[in-house]
Amino acid sequence: MIGLIGIVISLILLMYLAYKGFSVIVLAPLLALFAVAWSGLSNELLGFYSQVFMTGLGGYIIKYFPLFLLGAVFGKLMDDSGSAQTIANFFVDKLGHRRAMLSIVLSCAILTYGGVSLFVVGFAVFPIASALFKEFGIPKRLIPAAIMLGALTFTMTALPGTPAIQNAIPMPFFNTDLYAAPGLGTLTSIFILLTGMWWLNKRIAQADLNKEGYGKHFETKLVKSNPSLIIAFAPILIVIITNLVLTKLILPSMDTAYLATDQFGNTSLNSVIGLWAIICALVLACVSIIVLNWKAIVDIKDSIQQGVSSSFLPIFNTASEVGYGSIIASLAGFIILRDFLVGIAPNNPLISEAIVINVLAGITGSASGGLSIALNTMGETYKNLAIEHGISQELMHRVASMASGVLDSLPHNGAVITIITLCGLTHKQSYYDMFVVAVIIPLIVLCGVITLGTLFGSF
Repeated sequence: MIGLIGIVISLILLMYLAYKGFSVIVLAPLLALFAVAWSGLSNELLGFYSQVFMTGLGGYIIKYFPLFLLGAVFGKLMDDSGSAQTIANFFVDKLGHRRAMLSIVLSCAILTYGGVSLFVVGFAVFPIASALFKEFGIPKRLIPAAIMLGALTFTMTALPGTPAIQNAIPMPFFNTDLYAAPGLGTLTSIFILLTGMWWLNKRIAQADLNKEGYGKHFETKLVKSNPSLIIAFAPILIVIITNLVLTKLILPSMDTAYLATDQFGNTSLNSVIGLWAIICALVLACVSIIVLNWKAIVDIKDSIQQGVSSSFLPIFNTASEVGYGSIIASLAGFIILRDFLVGIAPNNPLISEAIVINVLAGITGSASGGLSIALNTMGETYKNLAIEHGISQELMHRVASMASGVLDSLPHNGAVITIITLCGLTHKQSYYDMFVVAVIIPLIVLCGVITLGTLFGSF
């Protein structure tokens, strides 16, 4: 019990200090070792750091670094080529200016589903959203919620095939791919989009009644982009189509028996097929942007370098949280916590899985961080429980992914802070609507997925 108290204090401190702006890369090992010392293992601190923390951190980087790297480079190339802004302009033109809110949400959704990072999406879409909202008197405070709905909800965790890291992390634990539970994922994505749009349109109507208008803010100029629509959309389509073809047709037909040997870690195609497919898709997409925009990108070498550099901090933040989880999971106090969490719904591991991932994502302020900690510490337990109770591994994957995208969007979340800062607003002005579309609605939908999955299984 003493050890459990230390774990709880450590988690609280991690959440509080991360919210205050301290680096997780520094916090994670220090607070993990604090929990070790509290458990009476002070003489083993260095061993826990070098053999447990760093092994967990290194293992995560080995497995997922290509996704962080290629995703960052791809996003930077889409930004510098002007392709991201061309796609946003396309939706505005086709849907009409009077559907400004839907235009912005769908622009963000298409870009993120195509592999473009949130930060690129935000910078590309915000100037367009600002100009549109100002023209039609829509409050600027609703822009962050529109970006969140399109970029950080259904396209991040629910929509089948999304290359988001939150959809990739569960794959090796449940031997699934990015398209796990496609029927459930598609239905929930539609529901999140429709419900989120209902809420945002309702808020626009309320603002109109109050004659609120755009507000007094610095005017942002609408920047026009150079690439044609075909050139802008080509890399997005390449990611989607290549990923699907490799996952469902090409890779399964290859002779991969060699993976079962010691040299390749005694693994199987099912445990790596999803990662292989999205890596190949992103490489091909990056090459296509360079070829199609050879003259449009001012300095290709600099764009690639900036993309590479921007990938380091996100992966080391998440990997540090995984290392933290590795130490916590190795302590005796964690056994008490694990048994309690599993016992919440002993006959339905979907409920326990959703609760654990939600809590950890909320504590860390990171969907990928909370998901990684949860599955690295309890993934094998949930896999075995699913087999024991006849629950589909694909359903476990989809619930895990969706659970990571609920409480992660609390005020201390890095993406929340970034979007609000980018828009020149404050939490007081914008967070209420962000909370509804990125926390309340996904939480309701998650409960619905668990209910449907329990009654009808995966589809």
